[in-house]
Amino acid sequence: MSAPASLSAVEPRFFTRTQWAAFLVPTLLLALVLPLLNAFLPADSFLRPSDFTLNLYGKYATYAVLALGVDLLWGYLGILSLGQALFFALGGYAFGMHLLLMIGKDGQYKSDLPDYMVFLGYKALPAHWEPFYSFPFATAAALIVPGLLAFVFGWLAFRSRIKGVYLSILTQALTYAAALLFFRNDFGFGGNNGFTDFKRILGADLSSPDTRRWLYVASVVLLAGVFLLYRWLTRAKFGHLMQAIRDGENRVLFSGYATARYKLFVFVLVAAITGLAGALYVPQVGIINPSEMTPEKSIEAVVWVAVGGRGTLLGPILGAIFVNALKSWATRAAPELWLYILGGLFVGVVLLLPGGLVSLPAKLRAFVARLRRSGDVPVADASKPSA
Repeated sequence: MSAPASLSAVEPRFFTRTQWAAFLVPTLLLALVLPLLNAFLPADSFLRPSDFTLNLYGKYATYAVLALGVDLLWGYLGILSLGQALFFALGGYAFGMHLLLMIGKDGQYKSDLPDYMVFLGYKALPAHWEPFYSFPFATAAALIVPGLLAFVFGWLAFRSRIKGVYLSILTQALTYAAALLFFRNDFGFGGNNGFTDFKRILGADLSSPDTRRWLYVASVVLLAGVFLLYRWLTRAKFGHLMQAIRDGENRVLFSGYATARYKLFVFVLVAAITGLAGALYVPQVGIINPSEMTPEKSIEAVVWVAVGGRGTLLGPILGAIFVNALKSWATRAAPELWLYILGGLFVGVVLLLPGGLVSLPAKLRAFVARLRRSGDVPVADASKPSA
């Protein structure tokens, strides 16, 4: 009788040595080498990434965190949420409140109140704004506010066993309702214009290259940390349970698992982390308004995941960077065609490359292998008569 298989043979390791190298090399390159090149090389050096480039990559990193959350829900748990941009924007608004208060009297109206409040006739700062003078409180709010909303919504939805397309429609309705409330300024957060014209963060000038550099590093480190966290979740037994819920929730229920609790936990976790990414997005972009929480933004995030490769973790990062880089180019070269390009890209990937960009190396290897096999087939000599 053969010996039982070791645990490592049954349960895949967190990372192989090759995978650790594939993770650490680009992480160190992005988080350490690029900022050092930007800081110490002369401005005209070919190897020096510009301040604009670092700022752009920092924005892409926050988008990649958003895409990872969509992938954990959709690719591993089977929940297609069309409202993740809402949590991203709520985190941005929570931290934007702090940044707006840090402007002080440097605003256009030279008042302790934010400019839009002076314009709208506010006489004093609303009471719920006072705690946002604190940086730790604003950071905590960027995590807690999206997480709390996700908890309330998820508890009601999962308790009622709403799933599939109905859950997708409900999440889209939630983000549409929230965007409408913010656009109408029902919450007093600046309406269409939102928050902008930020000046300082932790006493540092936001327009300073050093500050921009540290914000970029923080975004890359957050992305790397979130990737490791989600990797750990998906490789553990919890990850297998998530995939079992995705593939057959009723069977998991009959096995005695409270699937609603597992779905609620993942939904809240993803919302909180996505809110933190939104908090890092705001100081780098310099503005947050209701357009960041519209259903279109959430659908774009789903496209990033589909293009990169659903259920892979690496794919959403590639998809977020690739699609947004393409968007940056297309909106300059042919802005009126961007939506057609995005739609065509999504349809093309679904039809021709369902595994996403991350599946390209395997497909190329398989194609090369087929070519080699076809080359090994002997060709009949036409000069010899057939039997």
